[in-house]
Amino acid sequence: MADLRIKIGSVDFKNPIFVASGTYGYGTEVSELADITVLGAIVTKSVTRYPREGNPPPRIVETPSGMLNSIGLANIGVEAYIKKMIPLYEELKTPIIMNIAGSTDDEYCEVLELTELVSSNIVGYEINISCPNVNAGGMEFGVDCDLTEQLTTRLRKLTDRLLIMKLSPNVTDIAAIGVAAEKGGADALSAINTLVGMSINTTNKKSNIHYGYGGLSGPAIKPVGLACVHKIYQAVDIPLIGIGGITSADDVLEYVLAGAAAVEVGTANYRDPNIGTSIIVELDTLLDQNDIGSVPEFVGKVELGS
Repeated sequence: MADLRIKIGSVDFKNPIFVASGTYGYGTEVSELADITVLGAIVTKSVTRYPREGNPPPRIVETPSGMLNSIGLANIGVEAYIKKMIPLYEELKTPIIMNIAGSTDDEYCEVLELTELVSSNIVGYEINISCPNVNAGGMEFGVDCDLTEQLTTRLRKLTDRLLIMKLSPNVTDIAAIGVAAEKGGADALSAINTLVGMSINTTNKKSNIHYGYGGLSGPAIKPVGLACVHKIYQAVDIPLIGIGGITSADDVLEYVLAGAAAVEVGTANYRDPNIGTSIIVELDTLLDQNDIGSVPEFVGKVELGS
């Protein structure tokens, strides 16, 4: 059997198959539908300083080989999260990575600070920087190197836990954003977040998403995700977590070859909440068939050209 164990920062994971933010709730809701104990980690849905109802419907629509969503970061807020969800993690055997979102540097920091005040077995934080910074006129943190480095630096000072910055593909140079996060002290980077997309009903001439645009995810974006991971891998020295269109062990191996140390399975969870388990079993077999002893030895080994 292949050795599926990996290490990111100071944290050991039993395998590289995580589930992506927004696709597995807060980490406890799916336990009756899937065996979450075998997963490498669960990344929670985004948590903000105060509760958010999210955007009005329609806010999810299927597309060819994917889906659009405009949930609007609907969540219970950090205080309810600390009170209701964190105690439940004591019973889980799966590492929890808390995803944090905000509209200002201060909001991100306050969410993290409040969480750090309580005892928990959360192993780290994934920071959603595809959020509009109201102090910068609505510019997303993740499209500006200075904003990214500034936020990462502030968050780094507040925790010794794993700090992962989640990068947006909706930028000119995603590698430069990754370098900025690395300079700020990030332990790892996850890529990619969703692409901006749109869907229109030609019968009534209306958008299928209430606010027009949504985040495109699913198999349709895998080539973009692979390219982004490979570009970032060549520019930074910290581990990468690949996201985008993963439905099989072969997809995982593609991301590993591109430079990812681990992956997050997202949209596929809606079709099958237990797909992560299936991929882990399939990955073990695939590595054996290719005489690969462990995942780390294959990271970034793609060969360009014919």
